[in-house]
Amino acid sequence: MLYHVRMDVRPPHDVDPVKFDQLKIDEKARALELQKSGKWRHLWRIAGLYSNFSVFDVESHDELHGILSTLPLFPYMDITVTPLARHPSAVE
Repeated sequence: MLYHVRMDVRPPHDVDPVKFDQLKIDEKARALELQKSGKWRHLWRIAGLYSNFSVFDVESHDELHGILSTLPLFPYMDITVTPLARHPSAVE
C-alpha cells in the first residue's frame, strides 16, 4: 500500500540544541535505512519549511504507524497521512 505522508517538524523553543542536533543525525540514519529497504520510496523537502512530503510503500496502516513512530524526530512532528490508490488514467 502506498501512502503520501507530510511531516512538519516543530521542535519546542527550549529544546536542548545539542540533543536536537543528535536527533537530526539519528533521523537521517533512520531515513536512509528505510529508503534502502524500499519502505520509504520518496522523500521531498518542502521549500522554505522544516517539512517534507514522502511516499511510503508498506503492507498496512499499522506498519506505517510503527515506522513513523520509530523516527527520532517523531515527538516533534505533526504528521498527515493520505492512503493512495492507483488512478485509472495514470501512465505506469
